[in-house]
Amino acid sequence: MDRPTLLPILGLALGAALLLGKPAQAQQTLYVAGYGGSFERMMRERIIPPFEQANNLRVEYVAGQSTATLAKLQAQRGQQELDIAIVDDGPMYQAVQFGFCAPIEASPVLNDLYPLARLDEKAVAFGVGATVPVYNERVFAEKGWAPPASWADLGNPAFRGQLALLGAASTTGLHGLIMVARAKGGGEANIDPGFAAFRSEIRPNVVTFAPSAPKIEELLQSGEISLSVLSRSRVTALRAMGLPIAAATPKEGPVALMTTICPVAKSTVSPAAQAFIRHMLSPEMQRIFASGGYGPVNRTTQLTEKEAEAVPFGAEAVNSLVTLDWPTINRQRAAWTQRWNREIER
Repeated sequence: MDRPTLLPILGLALGAALLLGKPAQAQQTLYVAGYGGSFERMMRERIIPPFEQANNLRVEYVAGQSTATLAKLQAQRGQQELDIAIVDDGPMYQAVQFGFCAPIEASPVLNDLYPLARLDEKAVAFGVGATVPVYNERVFAEKGWAPPASWADLGNPAFRGQLALLGAASTTGLHGLIMVARAKGGGEANIDPGFAAFRSEIRPNVVTFAPSAPKIEELLQSGEISLSVLSRSRVTALRAMGLPIAAATPKEGPVALMTTICPVAKSTVSPAAQAFIRHMLSPEMQRIFASGGYGPVNRTTQLTEKEAEAVPFGAEAVNSLVTLDWPTINRQRAAWTQRWNREIER
C-alpha cells in the first residue's frame, strides 16, 4: 500500500481513537435542599421531572426541616455544596442575613408575584399558607363548644386535656406564641404577654408538646386531642382522609406561612439555580403546589373553584394574612427558645 492511501486510513483511525478515548461529558447536577414528607414526594414526582427534562440535567433533592437546611448552609460556609435552599420564611430571613443567599436574576415572572412574596432581592416565596388553630368539628359539636374565635382561646379552661402543640423552636409553634402575645396586647416587640398566657392559661390544657406536625396529625386522627395549631394545608390533607378537622378563623387573623427559596451564594452561582427558581414560580408549577396546600404567589395562576377552596387564593385572601416582623423575631428567637424550654415545655 503506498503512502497516499495509508495516510487517510491512519487519520481516520486516530480520530476514532480520540473519540473513543474522550470521556463523555458528565451531566450537570443541581443540589436542592427542601422539606421532607408529602412536600418531598410532590417535588420528586411532579415538580422536578419536567425541569430535568427541559434542562437536560439531574436534580439531587436533599430532604430536611428548615433548621436542618440552615445548619447545612452554616456548616458548609465558604464551600457550599447546595445550589438551592427551600425553607420557611423565618429561617430564610436568617439565611439572607448570614450571607447564604445570592441575588435572584431579574425576570418577568418576578413582576407577577404578590408583594408579600418578595422577601428580599435574594429570596422569594413560592407558596403561601396560613397557620391557624385547628379543631375536631365532631368533638366540638358534641361538647357544645364554639370554635376558637381568638388565639387567646387556646387557654379556654374547657379545652383542658384536648390540646397538643409544637414547641416555639418550630415555625408554627412560634406563630402561636406570637399571636397569643398579640391577642394579649403584646407582639414581636413585647413577647412577655404571650409567655404569661402560655404559662398560666394554655399550658394546663396541653396533653403534649409534639416533636413534629405529623405527630400532631396522628393525635388528631386517634382522637387523643381535638385542638392544635397547624398549617391550613394539613387541615386539607386530614379532611381528604375523611377526618372532621376544621380551621378556625381567629379575630387576630391567620398567620402567613410562606415557603421560600433562594439560590445559594457560592463562587459561581449556577444558571440552572436561577432557572429552577423561575420554574418554581411559573403558573404551571404554582397550580401543582396549590394541590398540595400551598397558595399561589403568582397572580396569573388559574385555579378552579374547588382548588381555590383549600388555599389562600387571590389578592383579598392573601392580603388578609398576618405577616410577622421576622427581623425583630430573629434577633430574639434563640433567647425565646431557651425561655420556652425553661418556662413552658419542661
